[in-house]
Amino acid sequence: MLKKTYDCFSVSIEDKIAHIKLNRPEVMNAMNKAFWNELPAIVKDIDVSAAARVIVISSTGKHFSAGMDLSVFAGDGNITHGKVDRHVAAEAFRSNVRQIQSSFNALEEARMPVLIACQGGVIGGAIDMISAGDIRWCTKDAFFCIQETNIAMTADVGTFPRLQRYIPEGWVKQLAYTGERLGADKAKEIGLVNDVFETQEEMLDAVMGVAREIASKSPLAVTGCKVLINYGRDHSTADTLDYIGVWNSGMFPPSHMQEAFEARAEKREAEFPDLLPLRTKPM
Repeated sequence: MLKKTYDCFSVSIEDKIAHIKLNRPEVMNAMNKAFWNELPAIVKDIDVSAAARVIVISSTGKHFSAGMDLSVFAGDGNITHGKVDRHVAAEAFRSNVRQIQSSFNALEEARMPVLIACQGGVIGGAIDMISAGDIRWCTKDAFFCIQETNIAMTADVGTFPRLQRYIPEGWVKQLAYTGERLGADKAKEIGLVNDVFETQEEMLDAVMGVAREIASKSPLAVTGCKVLINYGRDHSTADTLDYIGVWNSGMFPPSHMQEAFEARAEKREAEFPDLLPLRTKPM
């Protein structure tokens, strides 16, 4: 079950919408060690328990997130002082990176859509984070920066495999090679965000409106859309069409369709069953 308090987030669930807020504005919501443990735990808990039909992620303060907190880079003293074989140290580094990567994988793997609302700076690891969500919006003061290049490293938590799915490869390369900032209007123009808003309040009103619309639909149909869109992104058209056939052969819901038609005819909200909670332990 979800905890009541977290070091880096506040979490609320209302009207089948889970709202996760980055909640360390005093340090620009930098991603410390607790962040990387708490985020996947929160998302997986919502997913496994089917506690919501959609997840909204927003932030507090001037900036969405300044990215990786420098404390995360503080490794084992033996490794940093050269007391361990460099090959063994490299393997440990790779494994640690994979663990961090899995924190954002949770957003992509969740059965329900993940909507992300950004303000101010979306920097470094925050690009990795929003790239793993389903839909993104921002305020007019937002800017996006692959900051890793500016500190002499290569982004490694998900920016490159995901970002080029949303924006042209040329823009990914320009942002990556230069470490420059991408403004809100250009982010919308090239497809990184769906829309730009004057204020965070206006943005959240709009995003919550989309979330409510998603939550009113059949959760089985929505999760099917997410699964099949993601599958189609990574596979050929022929393979995706085949998989859609397999999906619908097992999960096509005539009763849900009947409810949708009847609700529309009766001018009322349709009532659909929620997804079932998942097993958390082997039988």
